[in-house]
Amino acid sequence: MVENVIFDVDGTLVDSVDEHAEAWRRSFLHFGRDVPFAHVRSQIGKGADQLIPVFFNDEELERFGKELEEYRSKLFLDEFLPKVRPFPRVRELFQRLRQQGRRLALASSAKDEELKHYVRLCGIEGLYEAKASKDEVDKSKPHPDIFESALARLGRPDVSTAVVVGDTPYDALAAGKLGLPTVGVLAGGFLAEDLRAAGCRTLVKDAGELLRLAEESSVEWPWNGPGASPAAKDEEPR
Repeated sequence: MVENVIFDVDGTLVDSVDEHAEAWRRSFLHFGRDVPFAHVRSQIGKGADQLIPVFFNDEELERFGKELEEYRSKLFLDEFLPKVRPFPRVRELFQRLRQQGRRLALASSAKDEELKHYVRLCGIEGLYEAKASKDEVDKSKPHPDIFESALARLGRPDVSTAVVVGDTPYDALAAGKLGLPTVGVLAGGFLAEDLRAAGCRTLVKDAGELLRLAEESSVEWPWNGPGASPAAKDEEPR
């Protein structure tokens, strides 16, 4: 019986993956590195501490790593955050899960300022018990620190009573290190085969499909069965 649900946010609850990727791409260009958009996008889901070293070496990080991160953060807040929109039916999903007695948490590689904005955008204030962001931990996904923090804030429940909902392979890899199963959400645009390879037990299209499954079954929704739900199996990422 799943009693605790831990949600990733970017790409899972809000449509922000492309905005993050473009903000990083432009920031890299500002610091002399022209990286294709698709390559940058494939790394979204990691925090800056794990993403930047993919594209810059140790000597470069020592010289301007902190400046690069600060530049990207300001660029994203000023130009891209206002463009982010919530996925449909997120608030209804949270309301339904709480009606079923489940305890909810947010666990995001975003900075706390961004996370607060997303909460307001989705209208889910007061509908979750705990949240953990990159600002609170040493390492972001695919390290398990953020999910570990969320579990601690939920009172350290047994992992057999908890599940992660996320849109990237990094969510599944991080959750797997703690023995947490992951429901993969295709709305973030990552390939179904990559999510399965990273350890996702179930694939769904988006928050709206999760809500439908929650309404159909108050007990087994949707992670106790193997594989993807019928609607998600043939769903192509955007």
